[in-house]
Amino acid sequence: MKRLVTFSFRNKDLPPFSAAFGARGRRVLDLPLIAWLTVIWVLLWSSLNWANLLTGAMVAVVVCLAFPLPKVDLGLRLHPWGILRLAGYLLFDMYTSGVKVTRQIHGGRSRRAAVIAVPLRCRSDLMLAATAVTVQNVPDGSVVEVRRATATVFLHVLDAGDPAELEAARRSVWRLEELTVRAFGTRDEIERVAAPPPDTPHTGAQPGDQEERP
Repeated sequence: MKRLVTFSFRNKDLPPFSAAFGARGRRVLDLPLIAWLTVIWVLLWSSLNWANLLTGAMVAVVVCLAFPLPKVDLGLRLHPWGILRLAGYLLFDMYTSGVKVTRQIHGGRSRRAAVIAVPLRCRSDLMLAATAVTVQNVPDGSVVEVRRATATVFLHVLDAGDPAELEAARRSVWRLEELTVRAFGTRDEIERVAAPPPDTPHTGAQPGDQEERP
């Protein structure tokens, strides 16, 4: 017996948080949109009760069925275990990076800062943006640019005079990229980040790219 209603957690081909109606699933409803329209209906009536909630949900469903929106898949998936791993790693990395940056600022020797290019493995706009935001949340990871055409992030590094520090910065970005994609990415993106990191081309320092830090 075919289901009249199929939710996205049963059918991975559907966009997240959606439901397909009908034997062939031709009508797809965005559940967050239904919830938002229901909230607007309740606000218009200025009264929160079961009658308004049920009526608002019914009106929202009818409106969405009568005026269907095109199916848009942003490429967002929620992987609970991946989200927990990302959150745990971020908390640990924030602490260790904060201690590291404090030592660099208050250290006695001069340091040379620079901006380095780190090519990523993910290609979707959503995962590029999510990775950049994740890296930006770490104290020693300041993203100054994201180049979509080449899937490259440009990272400001405080101690660029030490090649080991540059390599550690790149490995940190690639690790955060992998954890971010495993938390929110599609199957194709997860397969991409499972591959080894891309080779980093050597680029000479440009005037103004480096500065002396006390």
